[in-house]
Amino acid sequence: MVVISVVELQAKTVLVSPALPRMSSNPPNQPATGATRHHDLEIKDAQLIFDAVWASLVAEFGREQLRFPKEIILLGGAPGAGKGTQTLFILKARDLTCQPLVVSTLLDSPEARRIKDAGHMVGDREAVGIVFRHLLRTEYRDGVILDGFPRTTVQVECLKLLVDKMHALRREFYQTPLGRHFRQPTIHIMVLFVDEATSIERQLKRGREIRAQNAEVRRTGIGELAEERATDYDPGLAQRRYRVFKEQTWDALQSLKEIFHYHFINAQGAIGEVEQNILNELQYQSTLELDPRTYDRLRAIPVAGEIIVHARQEMVRRLDEYEFEHGELLGRVVGFIEKKIIPIVLRHAISGVASVNTEDPLLDDPLAMAMLIDVFSERGYHAAIDLHRIELPEKVDLTTGAITCRLKKVYRLHVRFHGSEIRRG
Repeated sequence: MVVISVVELQAKTVLVSPALPRMSSNPPNQPATGATRHHDLEIKDAQLIFDAVWASLVAEFGREQLRFPKEIILLGGAPGAGKGTQTLFILKARDLTCQPLVVSTLLDSPEARRIKDAGHMVGDREAVGIVFRHLLRTEYRDGVILDGFPRTTVQVECLKLLVDKMHALRREFYQTPLGRHFRQPTIHIMVLFVDEATSIERQLKRGREIRAQNAEVRRTGIGELAEERATDYDPGLAQRRYRVFKEQTWDALQSLKEIFHYHFINAQGAIGEVEQNILNELQYQSTLELDPRTYDRLRAIPVAGEIIVHARQEMVRRLDEYEFEHGELLGRVVGFIEKKIIPIVLRHAISGVASVNTEDPLLDDPLAMAMLIDVFSERGYHAAIDLHRIELPEKVDLTTGAITCRLKKVYRLHVRFHGSEIRRG
């Protein structure tokens, strides 16, 4: 007797569902549009595929071991957009040390290779199962770049279901000793984009370079043969590959932008320009990355980017107030800077760093100290002041042995600025 579980039956149904009549949620006798039927079927298929994959993971690893990465960067892009070139840069920018998960490499079965060579994509169930299983590897616990996933609407839905499960696992184990293994997940979507002409040109260029490299390897026997893609040699297949991306993967990734961090990267330019575009996108986002309890603890401390937005305007306002409300004190501060500090700064014009120690009582006034820092800032310097209190013995009571000390206050002023570009040595 053959026993088939519900999950297995669902999974088998997915594989043959395109041949079955499409189901619709519309009332009887009311025709449904093809788009509506297609959408309903996609969502149902995604749930069935996910349930089958999730059940197999639970059976194989156990719920306590379903520890997915803290950060997942979904790297998508048009063919020839430079994903392979930029991966190492993105890893460095996010402080990740593990190798990326490249879905096209994971799906390397003979059948998958034939499908890819024809310019098509591998089936959703195979992609989802292999990707989710690899995400459980210990080297990806802190974070991973996932290159080439999701590519279809079904894969998008499976990803959403996975993130829901990750949050559910976190809630389940939050107050247990295993809580530290189930961290707040962060999902980034990074899309490198080039236009169709650039994509085709880069694909064919890559094909020429790989063909020349492999010819040299075969001639000399030195090195390893690189993978040759049929789409890199045929302009028609290269164009088809780009259009598949635009029609399927692009829409799939766009549907996630309202849920996860979304980064659209213009990859048309030179490598350096693209890297700068990436850095501009990957800004500090602790509000969404930190656990809510941790964020509540830290939120009283302002983010650096917030306090500098109007810093220049605030400084100008303060300087004007000094002049109109404390003009005499401001004059003394400016005179002190001009006569006692600037001569030392000038002697350090090449290094761009000057340190000045002073006991001038002018700086005993906190307002004078604030004025000094603002004046230097307005003039393009970076100034900081440290106060060192030193107790100096003055006399000793020979009867009691008590020592009377005098407090000496030394202000250490550090001034930094852009030093001279003069050639040294």
